[in-house]
Amino acid sequence: MSFKTLLAYKKGFALAMEVFKLTKTFPKEELFSLTSQIVRSSRSVCSNISEGYRKRQYEKHFKSKISDADSENSETQLWLDFAVACQYISEEKKLDLQTKSEEVGKLLNYMMNNPDKFR
Repeated sequence: MSFKTLLAYKKGFALAMEVFKLTKTFPKEELFSLTSQIVRSSRSVCSNISEGYRKRQYEKHFKSKISDADSENSETQLWLDFAVACQYISEEKKLDLQTKSEEVGKLLNYMMNNPDKFR
């Protein structure tokens, strides 16, 4: 089985792509700050899932990487708050993306709490 078949990965990847497309509308002066931060954190979710899945035979390492993915997912939510505060996105768009991010978070927490199901 590949990490690409994991629901957390699929939903995380879709969210990262949606965030990436959204940041194309951000002002150019945000390119090296908010834009790069939110794109990086959203992509890191998938990166950490893939790394953790490859080390799934080592429970502590698996949990650690999935925990890192969860942290990056939370960071993405923070950057969405800044995007609203800076008036780059609407509150409605933020809530939509936050809901998707929270769903990814629930999947990641399931993975951390049930590592034996991913061996």
